Order: sequence, then structure tokens, then C-alpha cells
Amino acid sequence: MLQADQLAAIRAERLIFRDLSFTLGAGEALIVRGPNGAGKSTLLRVLAGLLPPAAGRLTWQGEDALLDPPLHARRIAYLGHQDAIKPALTAAENLRFAASLSGGDIAAALAALALAPLADLPARLFSAGQKRRLALARIALSNAPLWLLDEPTNALDDAAVALLATLIATHLSQGGLLIAASHTPLPLPRTTELTLG
Repeated sequence: MLQADQLAAIRAERLIFRDLSFTLGAGEALIVRGPNGAGKSTLLRVLAGLLPPAAGRLTWQGEDALLDPPLHARRIAYLGHQDAIKPALTAAENLRFAASLSGGDIAAALAALALAPLADLPARLFSAGQKRRLALARIALSNAPLWLLDEPTNALDDAAVALLATLIATHLSQGGLLIAASHTPLPLPRTTELTLG
């Protein structure tokens, strides 16, 4: 279980949000909404341990989640605005490191996001939507219980959004947790919304 208690964040000497509290249990999803600049990405960075909270506490199973950064890093799979794809590598090669950490199946991850026919093509030839799906395939390879996804539907067409919803639903059905900042509705079970701004 992940619990945020009275979290606050400051960036560039500006208060982004404060007094933010929520609890997320196994199989649950939290969708963070709000206008651009409301703090959605900042919240995900705080939850990932990439930005220290200005106030409040983040706990995992009742313990301070940020006390041991390497341990917390193993609990999360994070997708930011950038896809973090190496253009010279093929789709399969881009996933090799993530698969080595998790023992995951690259072919299955590519198939889950309809990228199997592109496995041996260099990522520089991919469209924006294909790159985003490749980045999501890396998340699918993770064993991390907590997925933090920042605008995961960017550049995705309707068919790809449906693939993403299936991927997330499977993760949740296995006891995983999801926090996603998204302007696009995601048809998911047991979803709570948090609106910033």
C-alpha cells in the first residue's frame, strides 16, 4: 500500500501543491487530472523519488518510502514525457536492458503493444505513437508493483489506447498499483481521480 500524507512540492521557489493526501492499495489506480502546470508531473516525480517533497510523508506498507532510494526505485516503473528510446537500436534491443533486470519476455512485451512486426527495425524509423508504445513495452517488462505514468496516451491512436488499457488492467489484476497523469480517460476498474489546480 502506498500512502501520501500532506505532501507539498516546491519548484523554482514556487509552491506547486500542498496538503495532498491519498492512499492506494493493491489493484487500485489513481488518475491525476488538472490543467497544464497544475503539478501533475511534479507529483509523479515526488512519488518516484526524483524530487524531494517540501513537506509531508510518503509511505510504502507503513514505512518511509523515500528513506532508502535504491529500494524505492525497485518498487516503481516510471514513464515521463520523454520516451527514453535510443534511435539507433531496434525495438527489441531497446528493451534488452529492462528484460535483463526483470527476466521478462521481450517478444511478449512487444506483442502486447502491437510492435512484434517492428522488433528488428531501428527506433529512428518509428512514428511518435510507435515510440510511445515501445516506451510502454519497457514498463510492461517491469516487475515493479507501482507504475507511475505521465501522460501515457500521448501520440497514441484509439487502438493503442485500448492496448494500454488492457496492459494496465492486467497489471492491476495481479495486485499492481497505478498512478497516471492523463488528460485522456482510461477505462479501468477501481479508479480514483485526483484533480490538481
